[in-house]
Amino acid sequence: MKKGFFVVLASVLLSGLTAFAVVKTVKPEPSSESVKTQTAYDSNGEAVRTVNVSLSDYPDFTYAAENAIEAVVYVKVTVKTQQQYQMIDPFSFFFGYGGSEPQTRERIQKGSGSGVIIRSDGYIVTNNHVVQGATIEVTLNNNKTYEAKVIGTDPATDVALIKVEAENLPVIQFADSDRLRLGEWVLAIGSPLGEELRSTITAGIVSAKGRSMPNEKGEYKIESFIQTDAAVNPGNSGGALVNKEGLLVGINTAIVSSNQSYIGYAFAIPSNIVRKVVNDLIDFGSVKRAKLGVSISTVDEQTAKDNKLQSLEGALILDVVKGSSADKAGVKEKDVLIGIDSTVIKSPSQLQEKVNSFSPGDKAVLKVVRNGKVLLLPVEFQGSAEENGTVADDGTVAFYGAQLKEVDNGVLIVSAGTGKMAQSGATDGFVIQYVNDQKVSKIKEIIDIAKNARRSIFIEGVTASGRPGYFGFGKD
Repeated sequence: MKKGFFVVLASVLLSGLTAFAVVKTVKPEPSSESVKTQTAYDSNGEAVRTVNVSLSDYPDFTYAAENAIEAVVYVKVTVKTQQQYQMIDPFSFFFGYGGSEPQTRERIQKGSGSGVIIRSDGYIVTNNHVVQGATIEVTLNNNKTYEAKVIGTDPATDVALIKVEAENLPVIQFADSDRLRLGEWVLAIGSPLGEELRSTITAGIVSAKGRSMPNEKGEYKIESFIQTDAAVNPGNSGGALVNKEGLLVGINTAIVSSNQSYIGYAFAIPSNIVRKVVNDLIDFGSVKRAKLGVSISTVDEQTAKDNKLQSLEGALILDVVKGSSADKAGVKEKDVLIGIDSTVIKSPSQLQEKVNSFSPGDKAVLKVVRNGKVLLLPVEFQGSAEENGTVADDGTVAFYGAQLKEVDNGVLIVSAGTGKMAQSGATDGFVIQYVNDQKVSKIKEIIDIAKNARRSIFIEGVTASGRPGYFGFGKD
């Protein structure tokens, strides 16, 4: 009996040892070759970046794809144009008169693109070139369709903001595009080549940052594109570029191709630029753009040598506008700007991108190299022509998204627009007579009172129907 018990016990122990040996053989311990990090150092021996080079760290896009796709929409646009034509009268050849009068006919063009829901109450960001001058219809990923209206556009960055009347929509949260790294995995989500390929997801890496391209007129706009090799085709314009966490890092906008189809390069507007533009469009109806007041160029070898620079990175200051933000901060010609706050500036396009993320009145610290010495210069950004007080071609003046004109009994709101004025209750035809309890008859008086207001602006006057009216809004 005892002998049998020991035989069974020995068999169990032997089986356990055998199983342990098999597991060790089949699944070895992670070695330093399969899981490790690698750190790069600069010339001073300081760590500049650390990366995970684990051989088993394969990307899993399922979470990002399944969540982000719900907030990417299909945008269908219809543009109506008037086309002139003239009917040829055969009798005109015999009798010498000019034939029939020129006729006008309506021409309808249809197109499509993509958009990204950024607020649950129906705000959607897309490209300006997708919706410009168009009637817009938006289809969600759940196949619900809505008519959309344009809230505002910014041709300089090719960003447009549209809105549908809906609530509790899925959204994509913004990521900090400044933190994107070369080689980082990204997903492009949109509707390439039309409705048949709605909600298509492609993957790629960040191929480059800070790319600039000329527009159709050969002019450089305010842009600093993210370049990716994720497949993007016509119809993807306005769609989302997201990281592995499903956060928005860019809005897909362009491809570079001889046949207008994907050949390996695609470009997206960085999310930091997009966020600044859409916030301004919501609050003001136009973009309040900060200006540094410099002309810039790339750093050449002689400049790098003169300033004892380790590389050709940075933005060379060619000229400083007198009285500008840069001038007041103490920036000089031939300085090399290498940073703003904690952001390293490696190129002129990156400087342009960073400045464009600020609003007039924002403060920062410029890091410049002058004669080999690093200087930290505090700066307060000034505004540009898009601010309040801009005079339009028709003589009206911009004020928080509205267009104003002086009349006999006050200041007339010619167009309430889509900014803070309209959102607070301003309507076309309203005559402004008092601002913050001060009587006004000139547009300059309104602008001056608004500038000096601490927190809010309260407007009183007469509506287009002749009734007393009032409305107010926060200054910032």
